[in-house]
Amino acid sequence: MPPLKQYTREQVRCHATENDIWIIIDTMVYNMSDFIDLHPGGAFPILEYAGKDATDAFYGLHRQEVLLKYARYQIGTIVNETPSIPLRQHGDISTVPYGEISAFMGYKSPYYNETHFRYQAALRKICDELKEEAQACDSAGDRPSDEFAKKLGSYHLLAAHIGPGPWLHGLTMPGNIRGEDFDYFHDMITHQEFARWSTPGLVAGLTGGMTISVPTVLHFGKPALKKELVPKMLSGEKRMALAITEPYVGSDVASIRTTVTKATDGYIVNGVKKWITNGRFADYFATAVRTEKGISMLLIPRCDGVETKPIKTSYSPSAGTAYVTFDNVKVPFENLLGVEDQGFRVVLYRITDHAAFDYYTKYTQNFNHERFMLISQSVAVARYATEECFKWANQRKVFNKRLIDQPVIRNKLARMIAGVESVQCWVENIAYQMCHMDYAEQADKLAGPIGLLKYQATRMMHHVSDDACQIFGGRALTRTGMGRYVEDLQRTYKFNAILGGSEEIMADLGVRQAIKKFPTDARL
Repeated sequence: MPPLKQYTREQVRCHATENDIWIIIDTMVYNMSDFIDLHPGGAFPILEYAGKDATDAFYGLHRQEVLLKYARYQIGTIVNETPSIPLRQHGDISTVPYGEISAFMGYKSPYYNETHFRYQAALRKICDELKEEAQACDSAGDRPSDEFAKKLGSYHLLAAHIGPGPWLHGLTMPGNIRGEDFDYFHDMITHQEFARWSTPGLVAGLTGGMTISVPTVLHFGKPALKKELVPKMLSGEKRMALAITEPYVGSDVASIRTTVTKATDGYIVNGVKKWITNGRFADYFATAVRTEKGISMLLIPRCDGVETKPIKTSYSPSAGTAYVTFDNVKVPFENLLGVEDQGFRVVLYRITDHAAFDYYTKYTQNFNHERFMLISQSVAVARYATEECFKWANQRKVFNKRLIDQPVIRNKLARMIAGVESVQCWVENIAYQMCHMDYAEQADKLAGPIGLLKYQATRMMHHVSDDACQIFGGRALTRTGMGRYVEDLQRTYKFNAILGGSEEIMADLGVRQAIKKFPTDARL
């Protein structure tokens, strides 16, 4: 591409008619003559700045990525001037205070090593490059394409969502990190970088199945089943959903009504499941069913008798949330996950039923990981919203004053920052414990703290969402433009407050677990 021409400001001022419109945005010269009729905001805002510097006006109305989207209209730069607002490039780390985890902004940390910094830098660049495609899919409510899923698979990022484990051994992760060295800080970084897309529906549809359903096959599937299916799941070739919840049953898994009968060559399944994330797109369903003496888990392929219908939620339809019907579905005996009538071992690898939890504590590591994922996402989304508000408060002028000059705005930012940083510090502590505990010790010591942290994280999201909405005003209520990320947070943050155990259950679980370890001789 040839170098851009250079112009003086006097030359730009000569192009200020309806048919010949040049403007300046931060020393860059744009020819708006052919664009003016295409401008979504109409012709007047552009005509008003014909031949003039429109930097302040532009940044009062548009996000910076608009300049990248319409870069083809740039014809030159202003001679002997340099831009004062650098355009963000893929992979850039934010320089806004509190815009990143402190360790990635030059602060000291006992937790992170060189592999974490390499992984975060490489993953940020990958996610930035895929962000536009992800947001377009999420906005349209489309099924995430096979090509997009396979891109993630090619970087081993679907496998990364399952967390540290032998399934990563032998793989090379972004940043040239060995899968054997992948720990819970890499895991946390994975969930936080994906959360920065601000496409919670798409992320749930693409990776939710990996996090909560594939482990049921990894840990409880027959060797032949694992050998056949797990590579297809991790590559993005096939998709999977966890099908436990029913229209009349949530956490009370013992009351599920989906039933099976035995035939000579397998099981016959009848029943319905509801609110199944990724259910519309899944090729396989890890399904809780009622057998003769208890609960069992079956891996059911999409086949005759399996019907899925979309459920509209606050998420994008890209989450694939579905109502799933099983009508005389034949399932081979080989697709039993775990032991017949002992499906609670598989189910409780992720759910939060109180009575069952107390009995099957040693099988809790997967729902600990699910909550760890939700916490990591929550703090990342809240941090991103806080950064957006900090930027907006510095550039938005009201009554000839920047918003940041108002004490009430600074107070809101203070509460947002304090909330984000406190939750980040706690989740880092949890990640450290997970890195240094085996599964049995995690189940014994971390179920309560993780439950309380999830409660704290989603309460923090509530306050951040509310303050961010007030700072952005009407823009926070529109799905495009300056406040799009805040609107997305406002519309979807309650998912994390419900999924993986509601706030009330998490708070109660945390205290009940503490009561179990309360010393009998403690007195005031």
